[in-house]
Amino acid sequence: MRTDLKAYVMHTISSSARFSTRGLAVGLSFILAACSTPGVRVTPDTGAAQESEALESQQPFSLSVAAVGDIMLGTDYPHDRLPPAELNLLEPVSHTLQQADIAFGNLEGVLLDGGQPFKRCSNPAHCYLFRTPGSFVEQLKQAGFNVMSLANNHARDFGEEGRSSSMELLAAAGIHHSGREGDIASWEVKGKKIALIAFAPFAGANSMHALDWMQERVTALDLSHDIVMISFHGGAEGAGVEHVPFAKEFYHGEDRGDVVEFARLAVEAGADLVLGHGPHVPRALELYNERLIAYSLGNFATYWGINVRGVNGLAPILIAELAPDGRFLGGKVESARQLRPAGPVPDDTHTAARVIRDLTLADFPETPLIIDERGNISVASPSLLSGAPPQVIP
Repeated sequence: MRTDLKAYVMHTISSSARFSTRGLAVGLSFILAACSTPGVRVTPDTGAAQESEALESQQPFSLSVAAVGDIMLGTDYPHDRLPPAELNLLEPVSHTLQQADIAFGNLEGVLLDGGQPFKRCSNPAHCYLFRTPGSFVEQLKQAGFNVMSLANNHARDFGEEGRSSSMELLAAAGIHHSGREGDIASWEVKGKKIALIAFAPFAGANSMHALDWMQERVTALDLSHDIVMISFHGGAEGAGVEHVPFAKEFYHGEDRGDVVEFARLAVEAGADLVLGHGPHVPRALELYNERLIAYSLGNFATYWGINVRGVNGLAPILIAELAPDGRFLGGKVESARQLRPAGPVPDDTHTAARVIRDLTLADFPETPLIIDERGNISVASPSLLSGAPPQVIP
């Protein structure tokens, strides 16, 4: 098979995988069979090319989002806790991130060279400050990230100067950001205007506690953008908080918000995708008004200072396919786990997916989301939920 024709066929298969008809699949199988048969040469003519272009133009539009939780690639404060120069923590999972139209993560700590700490620790054994050298922004860029949250309890470890450094370095690398109060990411993907605003219950951030302000801001963004994404760093922390409590959560006496109330109000105001992080463990997914909410994506790549034992070490990658109006079409939980001294690596036992599936069924027993053993996510039809015979579509 000629290289250019093979690439064309494989592209057609890939772009049609979710929405192809049986006839398209059969037709492509004949093309592949013919091209692999000795002595058979397939030469696409102009008419076939035009027909193929017309077919591709009819494929339903969707926007793919890959989202992960907390990222801290190493710190040089107060001691050198950086990975070896030859170790790229994100490389084993970069392919999954690079395939998405949008790749999101929560950046813990600051990207900063030098500088003095702002946060004071009364008990250093239970308090960490994270300062990652600015050069590490290249690892985020190479991995495929194009938007990051800077709304969390480590974004100001070195004051607003530290967060400003993070913002400048990310922007220079072509990575959008949101987190500081008033800072909103806005850009275009596939001709669609995208917005992301990151919230947290901490000083200097877009506040999770200001619910009226949040709704007003989200509604305004919904009027000016095609897709509005929300992230939040909220909820209690650590093993044992995997279930959402449907109430305010506190950690060391600090109000970390009611994440269910926050997320649902955001959707009601116009948000199309809500991405949570902060508890350091995975939590359930919810489909609310046809929009997907992820209550916690846990830790993703945290080289030092954060517990990655057991459930804390699960590093799910959520893939969400969105319709042009923001409705959730389907997706997948790609399972990975952190293995120190390396970073996240793919997990063929699919543990993260199964944990998120079980939490989703436990916390939202009426959910229309169907998550299989490998993490594939689909949405049940209304007839299946009502117990009526499923509608057969020829």
